[in-house]
Amino acid sequence: MKIGILGTGNVGQALGIGFAALGHEAKMGSRDPGQEKVRDWVNKAGAKASAGTFAEAAAFSELAVLCTIWTGAENAIQLAGPDNLAGKVVIDTINPLDFSGGIPPKIAIGCTDSAGEQIQRWLPDSRVVKAFNIVGSPHMFRPEFPGGPPDMFICGNDDQAKATVTDLLKAFGWSVIDIGDMECARYLEPMAMVWIRHFFRFNSVNHAFKLLRK
Repeated sequence: MKIGILGTGNVGQALGIGFAALGHEAKMGSRDPGQEKVRDWVNKAGAKASAGTFAEAAAFSELAVLCTIWTGAENAIQLAGPDNLAGKVVIDTINPLDFSGGIPPKIAIGCTDSAGEQIQRWLPDSRVVKAFNIVGSPHMFRPEFPGGPPDMFICGNDDQAKATVTDLLKAFGWSVIDIGDMECARYLEPMAMVWIRHFFRFNSVNHAFKLLRK
């Protein structure tokens, strides 16, 4: 599959390397495809990796992953071109973090709206699925924990899109739990804050969520 990675940070780099390792073609999109960290990522990810503008990565993709910071998300979507993403599955990894008060950050949206719902509105013809937002980038691909594979909670309005993302997540080494439509991003994004606050409290990325059943 051809994967467009929209964003050059730790999340985009980790997911892009994961997709390339599984044999997918991954193109990283950014405002400046020639920047050093993008060139380094292409070299690290290997022959299946390439780089381009946001628009080039979006047009290239059969499935896209949105992984910019929240404050840059809308602009990145406009640069990518919603028409280039029309009809496609778009994985939304973004948490709407507000760093204006310093760190740890606060959440910028909650209760009555979410980043996931806004992104779906900005991409009305795409099939957006919220995923990968509740864990740090070091454990996004092939997470290994003593208690077995952690759970990735996802949500979105399109069942077929969620099935596609579920298959990809399982290939990445995750157990998957679909919690419903995109409105459920209102709960997944605050859930990410639990992960984030634990990170700042203990200075460790080595934690993930698991739903225990009886």
